[in-house]
Amino acid sequence: MERAVLDHVAAEVAEGCRCEGGQPKNFARPCLLLLLSEAPAHGYELIDRMRPFGFEVGDPASVYKTLRQMERDGIVLSHWELPGRGPARRVYTLTNDGRDLLDSWAHTLERNRAVLDTFLTRFRSPAPVEAGRRDPRSIDSARQSVGGKR
Repeated sequence: MERAVLDHVAAEVAEGCRCEGGQPKNFARPCLLLLLSEAPAHGYELIDRMRPFGFEVGDPASVYKTLRQMERDGIVLSHWELPGRGPARRVYTLTNDGRDLLDSWAHTLERNRAVLDTFLTRFRSPAPVEAGRRDPRSIDSARQSVGGKR
């Protein structure tokens, strides 16, 4: 292995896997689209409803920033609602373009799920022995059975 690759692997082991936690990039957008397809909602309600998708929003401003960008993109609309008590709230609804985008996201996520399922199935199953290569586990087992050392 190249030295740079070894250094990268060593750093990753020392720091812990960088792939743990978090969500795929831009996963908030399809989640917000899905939630708004179920019912119009204000920001704090959406933040609360995103938790089952693995979001623990420490800074609500990031969700509001995403919603404002989605509105500029024409996939959501908002209007101010005056509840009986409390401050006015901006309520978001999905546009037809937003529904189309949600449909595209669903198809993309289905394709990605198929790829991830393939990866995880292969990861969890014993690796087949490639032609011409010996399985190191069977070599170790054979050595141990005849009293040899590795």
